[in-house]
Amino acid sequence: MGHGHDHDHDHPQLSTGGDLSPAMDLSIPDSELSPSDVSRRGFLRGAGLLGAGAAASVLATPGAAEAAGLSHAHGPTGGGAEKGGFQWLAGDHHIHTQYSSDAQYRVLDQAKHGHAYGLDWLVITDHGSNEHAKIGVEKVNPDIRKTREELKGLLTFQGLEWNIPAAEHATVFVHPGKNEVAVLKQFEQTYDGSQLPATNTEAQNEAAAIAGIKFLASQVKQRKVEGALFLANHPARRGIDSPHEIRNWRDADPTVAIGFEGAPGHQAAGIPIAYGRGGARGYYDNNPSAASYAGYPLESYRTWGGFDWMTATVGGLWDSLLSEGKAWWITVNSDSHVNYLDQSERGPGSDFATNGKYNDPVYSGKTLTTAGDFWPGYYGRTNVGASSFAYKAVMDGLRAGRVWVDHGRLIKSLDARVRVAGDRRGSTGTPLGGVVQVKRGTSTELTLEIDLQDVPNFAAFVPVLKRVDVIVGTVTGPVTDKDTFKAPDTKVVKSFEVDAAAKSVSVTYSFGRLDKPFYVRVRGTDGKRTQPGLMGTAVDPYGPKLDVIGDADPWGDLWFYTNPIWVLPK
Repeated sequence: MGHGHDHDHDHPQLSTGGDLSPAMDLSIPDSELSPSDVSRRGFLRGAGLLGAGAAASVLATPGAAEAAGLSHAHGPTGGGAEKGGFQWLAGDHHIHTQYSSDAQYRVLDQAKHGHAYGLDWLVITDHGSNEHAKIGVEKVNPDIRKTREELKGLLTFQGLEWNIPAAEHATVFVHPGKNEVAVLKQFEQTYDGSQLPATNTEAQNEAAAIAGIKFLASQVKQRKVEGALFLANHPARRGIDSPHEIRNWRDADPTVAIGFEGAPGHQAAGIPIAYGRGGARGYYDNNPSAASYAGYPLESYRTWGGFDWMTATVGGLWDSLLSEGKAWWITVNSDSHVNYLDQSERGPGSDFATNGKYNDPVYSGKTLTTAGDFWPGYYGRTNVGASSFAYKAVMDGLRAGRVWVDHGRLIKSLDARVRVAGDRRGSTGTPLGGVVQVKRGTSTELTLEIDLQDVPNFAAFVPVLKRVDVIVGTVTGPVTDKDTFKAPDTKVVKSFEVDAAAKSVSVTYSFGRLDKPFYVRVRGTDGKRTQPGLMGTAVDPYGPKLDVIGDADPWGDLWFYTNPIWVLPK
């Protein structure tokens, strides 16, 4: 007997197009819904999965049937890899150039290296500052447009690194177009922390950050730009991004504020002194200050397996957001300023204060072993499931959470889906970032397909995946305290050891019958450095290990992480 494929109620409703359930279709007023759909809509609203743009972030996820039919009209120049019906495009959203006061490279230098190291898209994000606010956004734009012309196989976005009022930094970027400079310039001059009165209170600055995100959303609504995205950078580095601020950014507009760095850049900074800087991965070498959120533990100021504490801790801050049902995604990047083993220096006679840029770099004859950064694409990559090789498709994929990340090219490719148990209809299931809707009592399962690495990475060795962990958390709805950073119901539910001789991993994990809403995410490691997670062995027995300042070789500790998939009752 088959699994009853002709019975629609046995299968998850795809969260796109005409497949929305009545409760999720906001064009249907509450008065026209059945009592059960009214109840369901209330739950979804409360969990942050409906309304205020949430439908465009959590729920706008193409189902497998639609995805499989997508045509990839990107021509011969498009990179990426096919997996699960998507074009997986590797990228980096945090890169600096000679238009940043602490960097040195041309846009084309960063872009050419990134493309050579396998990237399909990247974002130029020079620092918001007094100089940059005056001339930087306009001055860099011709270089970006020239790079787009020269490197057709690379999608080069223009953005900036926002000094978030009252908090850390963030990548902000927009879809290319005639207004990209005007929108970014108005945003920076109005909302960058460097431009606000020094007399502002913390509350005024926090409100300015929310206003900045809403401004970006308004520019999209007014069709000034086709899209705008915000991703918080190195969120735990100084302890000043409080849990309530992160929640407030996301809630200000979930179509713009979509996530944070799961791992910071500056990964080369941890290479031991004999060969490198001998510092901390990500420059995470800080301690609490008067500006820090007092509730964070001391361990949060360090990386864990190269990843930010907010992401690395199972049952921690990221999971507390996911358990609310909030769409909040993770990425990785280079934060490239000055790169390890490079042999250039800033051009002589530079006057950054006057010109807003350094002169073009020149050959130095010296090898930079103390630089903390890698070239874009050299070590970390953010892999986005896109419908085509296009700017909008990358932004849509990021917004939808179809993203997995890795360091050191740990794996080649990944496809994770949740489906009704036993459903064998081709590449069935809901992909990363998606929402599966099934009746209570329906059995669901995770399917995971990983192509293991068989070519050397840029440290000239072939990484070996040792273990894959399946992490599950209950969706409990909104928290009463917005500074909550724990999710006590989230834990590693299953670990799979990987055969060293294997070429691929194919895993099916059963969740059993649905009795309450949950989400699932996956991570994997080369297994070289592990320890029990901060929430204890019962939650995470073999998590990433706390990185040691001065002895944190990034190549000897590799991980991948996926974004979540939700499973909700309908």
